[in-house]
Amino acid sequence: MAEVVHYEVERPVATLTLDAPHNRNALSRQLVTELFAGVDRAEADDEVKVVVLTSKGSVFCSGADLSEAAGGGMEEGTRRIVELQRRLVASPKPFVSRVTGAVRAGGIGIVAATDLAVASTTSSFALTEVRLGLAAATISLTVLPRMTSRAASRTFLTGETFDGRAAANIGLVTMAVPENEVDAEVSRIVTDLCKGHPQGLRETKRIVNRAMLEGIERDGEAVAELSSRLFASDAARETMLAFLNRQK
Repeated sequence: MAEVVHYEVERPVATLTLDAPHNRNALSRQLVTELFAGVDRAEADDEVKVVVLTSKGSVFCSGADLSEAAGGGMEEGTRRIVELQRRLVASPKPFVSRVTGAVRAGGIGIVAATDLAVASTTSSFALTEVRLGLAAATISLTVLPRMTSRAASRTFLTGETFDGRAAANIGLVTMAVPENEVDAEVSRIVTDLCKGHPQGLRETKRIVNRAMLEGIERDGEAVAELSSRLFASDAARETMLAFLNRQK
């Protein structure tokens, strides 16, 4: 199969690029496996200080791969998403999301798990799980610590779409800028991060992310079980199949 996550290094920065246009950069088994491999490579390279997560195409990440979810159990898949978030939060190296285009459901959890996120003002976000008979369970581990409680209630329960500026206002991303300024802002942040000593970055990140990491380790198994149970329900299977049929 063709590679769907590209790993590139221009030391001291590694870049992971999601590139699966056939399923709108969905969190398929292959994409998640390749993301893990990219994190492993970056962490093993002593010359890499910062990792940038970006995407190709008009969709940053569409969330769970519904074709896989509708065709089989999600027990392993939900646990892998929990573990991927944990790896990003616990990594000794800072991760920066460069977000343009659409971000949906599970993709929002990946953005929230990174340390900093720059989004275009025209990017769009939606926690669509509720409309499919699901709940934003696994990604709540990283999304809820970023948001205000009122914003969480609104976005989780309505499934409404909101733009990059709104995402910044509620704390989901670090900042939102016009799309033609995204690369410059990411570059500025990365330059500042690279001025940090590896030990300083590691220990500071450990302090900043302590509460989030404790929450993942405490609640990860429970939310993974809830999510896999919802994916297996008749209600969710019916809505997922209807959604996939509309996409054909």
